[in-house]
Order: sequence, then C-alpha cells, then structure tokens
Amino acid sequence: MSATADHADELPNPAARLGLQPGQVVQELGYDEDCDEELREAIEELTGNELVDEDYDDVVDVVLLWWRDGDGDLVDALVDALTPLADGGVIWLLTPKAGRDGHVEPSDIGEAAPTAGLSPTKSINAAKDWSGTRLVAPKAARTGRR
Repeated sequence: MSATADHADELPNPAARLGLQPGQVVQELGYDEDCDEELREAIEELTGNELVDEDYDDVVDVVLLWWRDGDGDLVDALVDALTPLADGGVIWLLTPKAGRDGHVEPSDIGEAAPTAGLSPTKSINAAKDWSGTRLVAPKAARTGRR
C-alpha cells in the first residue's frame, strides 16, 4: 500500500517521501537557485550526510537530478547520472511542477528514461514546486553489470 499525496505531505521529513535511509550517500546534480532548500536540508538530516556534487568520485546510493525544460538533453543527463550509481541505486529526477517555469512533460521523461536504460517506478510530490520521478535500472540490466 502506498501513501497518497495527502499522507505524504504529513510525513515529518520531506526526504522520507524519497525513501532515503540513514547513511546513504546522495549525489546532487543540476543544482541552481530555484532548488528546494527545505528538501535539500531534509535529505542531509535524514541521511546524516551532506549532499555530494558532480565532482564526487566514489559510488553513491542515490542521485538527485534537478532538471528543467531547456537544461539540455535529458537522456545524456540520465546516462551521466548512472555512472556513479551503486548497483540497486536509484535516480530521483526532480522537475518543476506543471505551470512552473521549466516544467518537463511526463511524456518527455517517459521517452528519455528507457533510452537511458532506466524504468520509472513512481512519481511523487517532492516539494512545493517540484515533482519527483523515481528511476531505476531494470533488474536484467543490473545483473549484467560488473
């Protein structure tokens, strides 16, 4: 049973909607001044780790990719986000909600994800102005990775 959007808004830590766990390393890509600071701080509080940036050179558990229409090629960005991701790791693609500057159509995500070798598993209300799409590599692809 999954939480509805109403119930998700009641969670004490907004990062809990992302399914993050203490100790996880979260890499943040696409940061800009429009990113949700409350969500960023909540992630650091929940995981007990600071967010790492694109210069981090070790394996990460989660990639948080802030993405807006006009940021470039989404497929390329998703492929790049896979590089540091641990087996079983997830990418959270955060996009502006409908009606906000930079909104990305769900169909664009639906086309880009499989091209990058990813499957969308769920979408959430991640923050006031941001929607989140959870992307994972299909099990068959993960088992073939070395």
